[in-house]
Amino acid sequence: MRCLVPVLYTLFSFFFISYFPIVKSELSTSQYATMLKLSRLLRFWDVDKEPNPCSWKGVGCNFDNSSVTDIFLSGSSLSSDDFLPVVCQIDTLQSLDFSQNRLNRIPEQFIKDCGGISELRLLNFSSNRLVGSLPNLVGFKRLEILDFSFNLMSGSVGLQLDELVRLKCLNLCSNSFSGPVPTKIGRNNALEQLQLSKNKFQGTISEVIASYMNLTFIDLSANDLFGSLPLQIGSLSKLEFLILSGNNFSGEIPESLSGISSLVRLAANQNRFVGKVPNGITNYVKNLDLSYNDISGSIPVGLLSKPHLETVDLSHNKLVGPIPGDVSSSINLVRLRLGSNMLNGTIPESFGNLQKLMYLELDNNKLSGVIPNELGGCKSLLLLNLAHNNLWGRLPTQFGNLRALQSLILESNNLSGEIPLEIMQLKDLTVLNIGWNSLNGSIPSSISALQRLVNMNLQGNYFSGVIPDTIGSMSSLLDLQLGRNQLTNPIPMMPANLQIALNLSNNHFEGPIPRSFFGLVNLVVLDLSNNQFSGEIPAFLVQLSSLTELNLTNNQLSGVIPPFRNWVLLDTEGNPNLIKESMLDTPTSFEKKKKLIIVAIVVVVVAFFVSAALVIFIIFMWRRNYKGNTKESQVEDTPMTTVIQGKLLSLSVIHRSNIDFAEAMKAVSEPSNINVKTRFSTYYKVVMPHGSSYYVKKLKWSDKICQPGGHDTFGKQLEVLGRLSNSNIMTPLAYALTTESAYLFFEYAPKGTLFDVLHDSSGSILDWSSRYSIAIGAAQGLTFLHGCASGPVLLLDLSSKNIFLKSLKEPQIGDIELCKVIDPSKSTGSLSTVAGSVGYIPPEYAYTMRVSPAGNVYSFGVILLELLSGKTAVSEGAELAKTVLGYHSKQHQKWEMQILDNSISKTSSYVQSQMGAVLKVAVSCVSPSPEARPKMKTVLRMLLNAR
Repeated sequence: MRCLVPVLYTLFSFFFISYFPIVKSELSTSQYATMLKLSRLLRFWDVDKEPNPCSWKGVGCNFDNSSVTDIFLSGSSLSSDDFLPVVCQIDTLQSLDFSQNRLNRIPEQFIKDCGGISELRLLNFSSNRLVGSLPNLVGFKRLEILDFSFNLMSGSVGLQLDELVRLKCLNLCSNSFSGPVPTKIGRNNALEQLQLSKNKFQGTISEVIASYMNLTFIDLSANDLFGSLPLQIGSLSKLEFLILSGNNFSGEIPESLSGISSLVRLAANQNRFVGKVPNGITNYVKNLDLSYNDISGSIPVGLLSKPHLETVDLSHNKLVGPIPGDVSSSINLVRLRLGSNMLNGTIPESFGNLQKLMYLELDNNKLSGVIPNELGGCKSLLLLNLAHNNLWGRLPTQFGNLRALQSLILESNNLSGEIPLEIMQLKDLTVLNIGWNSLNGSIPSSISALQRLVNMNLQGNYFSGVIPDTIGSMSSLLDLQLGRNQLTNPIPMMPANLQIALNLSNNHFEGPIPRSFFGLVNLVVLDLSNNQFSGEIPAFLVQLSSLTELNLTNNQLSGVIPPFRNWVLLDTEGNPNLIKESMLDTPTSFEKKKKLIIVAIVVVVVAFFVSAALVIFIIFMWRRNYKGNTKESQVEDTPMTTVIQGKLLSLSVIHRSNIDFAEAMKAVSEPSNINVKTRFSTYYKVVMPHGSSYYVKKLKWSDKICQPGGHDTFGKQLEVLGRLSNSNIMTPLAYALTTESAYLFFEYAPKGTLFDVLHDSSGSILDWSSRYSIAIGAAQGLTFLHGCASGPVLLLDLSSKNIFLKSLKEPQIGDIELCKVIDPSKSTGSLSTVAGSVGYIPPEYAYTMRVSPAGNVYSFGVILLELLSGKTAVSEGAELAKTVLGYHSKQHQKWEMQILDNSISKTSSYVQSQMGAVLKVAVSCVSPSPEARPKMKTVLRMLLNAR
């Protein structure tokens, strides 16, 4: 990009002059005095050690060191703006870079004085905390580069830039600017780069933009722009990058764009464009993204045949017809995404010529025929996704040649035959999903060669025989889906690191539940339903501390159901010989009397021995004290937890007077006070001496990066969160630290969690008005967290168990501090290496292992689906989000009605219509592609529009 040339030149000059000064400093007296004044204000230059300002870090001078030309103070932790007017006293400046600091304003004197510097060409205030409107930049006659990106600025952009007659690069991205896209930028139309992404600009694109004939880069993504693109945009003959993603543009994509020979990248995804893919659009374009629109028609012949083409994404549109096969080995295509359309025909054999292809995604279409053997020639392939089509035949043995492959997803087709042993050569494979096909034979024992496998899904096939013993050695495996097959005993030792789920449902297993399951201490979901398991439910299952869902339906289990923790979703229907303690047969009166007599005798005997032991103990202790034993030698029955640091965060007088740390420590020592258990936290209900109730959350030091030596850091993080003010988030009111744990105090939520209320087994149904209010409130809370001024607050685990209800219409998001103080991948304690709860974890997490805003949106989408359907996030071994996407992709008749909770949706036509509108929001949130998911502020707006 041309406007980067002066930047690179300035940087080179700066480093050359700074680190290789040629002559002694000959600054004028006034400039030297100004630099000394700056050194006193900034306090990071040592004049005594280095008296020459031209040798100071961040200062650049001209060739003979006679004048200061550049000041680069990026990343210097500057918060005070007192020094800025002083800088402008140096009238020879060419570049000023104050990026990546903590400045929150620009003094008017700075604008006034620096505007008169005749040679100033670069002004960079990006990545600070600037607030307010864009300053009126009067003067700055030679300014070429202006960067205010990544700040907190707002208001409209009108005539503030009108006098910048030589401006080439304008970057205002990632602020909160609103109003129309500015069209008065300088007077000579010298502009080359216009970057306005991630703001709140509204309205249409004016045809005036075509008057800036030197434009090479336009980025208007992630705004609220709408309407059609002006046809004149095709006259920008120098345009190289056009990025329009994440708006509400409509109409057709102008075919005139195909004639811009300089155009390298066109990204118009996540809009409402209609019509056909423009003919010849890839004549010059290397990177094309038109995904998530309403584009119809067929893929033009020749679209994929251009040698320079690198990436094409047409997924999530309404394309029909076959995939063009006119590709050759000379093509440099790296990524091809055509998923979620209505394409038919076969997969072109010519795709085997794409030697550089790394990502091929053709999922959710109507493709048929066999998988071409030629795909085995794509030696660079990392991801192959052909799921949800009508493909048949055997898995190609040539897949064994795809040695770089990391993810193989072929679920929901009609594939048959056995798993080729050549698949075991894919040593880098992390995801193997061949579920819901017609594959048969046995599971090869050599499957253990896939030591990097994280997710293995073989469910919904006809696999028979036993699970190979070697599966226990697959130490990376976190999710194992073997349900709906014909597998039989014995069940081998499972991988100890299994964490997401173990699904053995709908097979032919029998006998007692294997004792080897005792070692699955990190497992969240265990599904053994629809088998022939017999005997009692083992007590060790109760001890699996991470377990949140246990499905034992339709087996032959007997005996008394052991008391599982209240956070475990237990399903035991279809076991006629299983009984609950409360359902034990009432004994006859004779048997009662007999038992009472026996009990009475036992009580008397026990009481006698206890009394005797107590007397002996008292005498023993008295004699020890009499002999002068110290206090330290005495053994306490229940040692109290000692608070080594406690601090009140709330400024509320009520909370500060009610919270009692000593009382809280007593309460958390009693397991009976456990009220809620989430994926990473345990909440205790604590009643304070004044009668008020609070949640006290326990975190172990071993589960956090912050170790006991880092108490100050931990406290500072909580203080920041404690200052957040939003009625839909649970902010910490206080915290107490002990040598082993940290305890956080929150307001008590009388209605418990959304999970408890929504999936209550008592039969009570949450009405739609309450569900909708909860959806809006939770969206407001999450939008607030993602937009925090100090940086987005991400949720490590967002689920219906983390939505607390003050009332049935007042939700609060909990566990907001976890992502600040916990990193599962670095935990030395009991935490899982997987962030999130099963059913809520976004699909990309398997590859990135990172928490992101888009991942939070996915989890929120699952919560919306729970509210809409009344179902849990995981049911019968299937994730709710995947089930809904399956219905949506196939567009079954009245597919919405198969998802919505009938007991709610049928109450009125208005409710049904509103639920349908919210369902569309939920589907967009759980999109498999993170880039396609809307931002939370957009989600909130869409939910509000559903009224």
